[in-house]
Amino acid sequence: MFALLLSCLSGVASAQNIAIGGYALPTAGTIYPSGITAGPDGAVWFTEQSANRIGRITAAGAVTGYEVPTTTGWPYGITTGPDGALWFTEQSGNKIGRITTSGVISEYPIPTLRSEPSGITAGPDGALWFTEQSGNKIGSITTDGVIAEYTLPTSDNQPAEITTGPDGALWFTASRSNIIDRMTTTGVLTDTYKVPTASAAPQGITTGPDGALWFTEYGEGKIGRITIAGVITEYKIPDQDSLSLDPFGITTGPDGALWFTEYGAASGIGRITTSGVITVYPVPTAYTWSGGEGITTGPDGALWFAELLSEKIGEAVFVTADLSVSPSTGFYNTNLVFAASAFAPAETVQIYTSGVGSAVLAAATADATGSFTVSARAPLSAYGPRLFLGVGQSSGSVGAASFSFTPRLILSPTSGQVGSSATIEGTSFGSLEQVKIYWANPLTLLGTVTANVTGTFNRGAALIFTVPAGAAAGVNRLCGVGQTTKANGCGSFTVE
Repeated sequence: MFALLLSCLSGVASAQNIAIGGYALPTAGTIYPSGITAGPDGAVWFTEQSANRIGRITAAGAVTGYEVPTTTGWPYGITTGPDGALWFTEQSGNKIGRITTSGVISEYPIPTLRSEPSGITAGPDGALWFTEQSGNKIGSITTDGVIAEYTLPTSDNQPAEITTGPDGALWFTASRSNIIDRMTTTGVLTDTYKVPTASAAPQGITTGPDGALWFTEYGEGKIGRITIAGVITEYKIPDQDSLSLDPFGITTGPDGALWFTEYGAASGIGRITTSGVITVYPVPTAYTWSGGEGITTGPDGALWFAELLSEKIGEAVFVTADLSVSPSTGFYNTNLVFAASAFAPAETVQIYTSGVGSAVLAAATADATGSFTVSARAPLSAYGPRLFLGVGQSSGSVGAASFSFTPRLILSPTSGQVGSSATIEGTSFGSLEQVKIYWANPLTLLGTVTANVTGTFNRGAALIFTVPAGAAAGVNRLCGVGQTTKANGCGSFTVE
């Protein structure tokens, strides 16, 4: 389930746009997705801190979760190892975890107690390297599970994220001491560089396409660049549309630029070219903070990121064809008309229900100009804006169309006497949210239900109610109110 933002990219061909959407995670409760990485199996893998799970999502949007054996593990950072498995840190469990692509998890205790391991990366020596925020150390672990630790010479650095630099050394951020450090694979700290802006609180770090290291300054709303010689340049993020300026994760994108997440009340993702030109794009989460954390380029060439507070996995795809849908808003089962252009002549284009590779919602053959029109019914989907993706099966061109879902109630039967019973089903409320259902006059709470991941409650999850005493004869209104989204969906019942 995708929401949409289409924007031209600075420094990229003018015909190229970006579409941003997100997938709700199919588990109720607090999840807090955080770290994220491209897996060796063509999927994207991520950590779920509060849910204590490792998640996997395909390009089609199918999500699988694996419980971490240590119940208080609090998994945080994650990376792909040289052994074809995923490696992750357990901040509260004080362990390094390994998960195979089939979901088998092994755990390795860190010798230093309460070390709070955080960032993790594959090193150039075939080991995994990680930071210990509270332990004030850098650790390494071989693929056989042997751990070594290296104490930092300055106390309370709070090392955060770590990456392999273009020079074959390990580079990491130290947020509390406001520095960028370099360490060799023998554990020797060779260089320490102070970030010029006080209270920058450097967080994410990655190697850029220009042979330098790029990092986020969470505390000051800047993106930093440091050469392997230690020369630092800082770029202030422009305050666009009152977006918060709390950059967190950072990665190199498929377009030769750096992409970063924004954390806060009006979260977004940002793009910075290697010459320092910054553009920020708001994440279209309909009703809450996004709280972006980790970000990575996926195996499919899209950008994937963790939305910590809205508990989604976001995706930004590069759009190369034109796709629109009419109407732009409506209910489940609304008749949708898709119009497209700029695909390859005579190619088949498939429009997907969810992500690329999910069930096909509609398919059409483009005419000699690469255009077509096709109809389909709106599938079950959660409340708010989402994206439909169309992909040319010959050209690989991608089009994106926005449609905003509105909730509604469906009653069966739709009429009866006072004291009779009826069933209420609902569609397009918030994913996994509670919905309170009211009889409007006199105002009466009929009950509370919980929607599934598509914002639907039906069949066994439907609400059976009794027509309340005092209900007026004739048509009466009933409404459901989402307790997270505050979205309203209504229906009617005729009292005989």
